[in-house]
Amino acid sequence: MSEEAPAMTVAVEPDYRTDESSPGDKRYVFSYTVTVYNHSDSNIQLLSRYWKITQGHGKVQEVRGNGVVGKQPTIAAGHSFRYTSRAVLECPVGVMQGSYTCVDLSTRQSFDVAIAPFRLASPNQVH
Repeated sequence: MSEEAPAMTVAVEPDYRTDESSPGDKRYVFSYTVTVYNHSDSNIQLLSRYWKITQGHGKVQEVRGNGVVGKQPTIAAGHSFRYTSRAVLECPVGVMQGSYTCVDLSTRQSFDVAIAPFRLASPNQVH
């Protein structure tokens, strides 16, 4: 019988950054605020991230790296960690999805937490 990964969920709130975007230059900037919830009884450390960004015209970009926003945060049992980052697209619509690799600090077992797809869209986009 295999051990279950600790209960973790991820919520994402995207926002189009009009002040940083330049549609005439095909530059569409989005911020996204992520909250990672630790519903388990263990302290969890977020070690790395993976993002798949699919732009409306079909271009796909994959991003991998250590931690998030320069940190590898420890999320205490029953707590959450929140951060804001950015994505720059060449078109006004896209989709992001991915995962975090974490470690349960009591068992030292690593596991992945899926990040469900979320939409990036500048205002007035129906695509």
